[in-house]
Amino acid sequence: MSSSIKIESVVKEKTRMGECPVWEERETALVYVDINSQKVCRWSPLSNEVQSVSVDARVGSVALRQCGGYVIALGTRFAFLDWDTQAVTTILELEQDKPNNRFNDGKVDPKGRFFAGTMAEETAPGVRARHQGALYTLYPDHSVIKQLDQLDISNGLDWSLDHRTFFHIDSLAYAVHAFSYDVHTGKIACPKLLYHLEKEEQMPDGMCIDAEGKVWVACIDGGRVIRIDPETGKRIQTVRLPTPRITSCCFGGKDYSEMYVTSAYDGLDETTLAKEPHAGEIFKVNRLSFFLYVRPAKPHALRVRCLQLPSLIPLT
Repeated sequence: MSSSIKIESVVKEKTRMGECPVWEERETALVYVDINSQKVCRWSPLSNEVQSVSVDARVGSVALRQCGGYVIALGTRFAFLDWDTQAVTTILELEQDKPNNRFNDGKVDPKGRFFAGTMAEETAPGVRARHQGALYTLYPDHSVIKQLDQLDISNGLDWSLDHRTFFHIDSLAYAVHAFSYDVHTGKIACPKLLYHLEKEEQMPDGMCIDAEGKVWVACIDGGRVIRIDPETGKRIQTVRLPTPRITSCCFGGKDYSEMYVTSAYDGLDETTLAKEPHAGEIFKVNRLSFFLYVRPAKPHALRVRCLQLPSLIPLT
């Protein structure tokens, strides 16, 4: 790890299970979820204020809408969230035959489709039904297709800079897979193993792509994010964070040169928590050297029609 890298705890308001950070340029803010607190949160680096909206189920992911507001995956449904009114409008309910399932990580693709996957909740510590999850795509016309089935914990996802490859994590496989991606249809195919995590890296969680097309993976219980070269399948960098339960990452800030990393305190016993004062905080990583020369691509915004709430009549 380069000695020039600077790591700072920027959001002190702790999350039980912070996840899915997204930089929202129009608000100059970091948007993220606290899954287990059932909240969508927004932190302003200008005021250092955290605002939040409570929802009625565990919320696995949030993404930006081109017309304002957010799309969220909560419980087993896709929904819109109007930040100003705090209204949540369901788009579609899925997996009603799996009452123990919930949505997990999600992200918008280069054409404005929302990909999000599901997982089974634990029935006891460390105990969950296997192969109950799936990966879905919500299209701008509100139709939904199932992309993958028989997953354990559908997690971190992103796309290569040329939009030809889709990266996805099934956490209990301890691996990152690469799929061929058809940007015109949104379909994925031909999975290949990209990287299998080493023992000390623990379990893969969220991910993001940098300006050079390299893959960053958050390692929950590994206390780090790792940088993987998708051309070679090799780990090329490790950034260690000051708490073990590292959950996800994204790039943001004025020039998208800052990495924001979420964490969690759920899953740590009282003895461990006493030794981990930064658990559940959000960190900013600066001075990643490749960003001195290359500006990363901006994130995508979900291109769906703005809906008039609550009647679901498209605005003209």
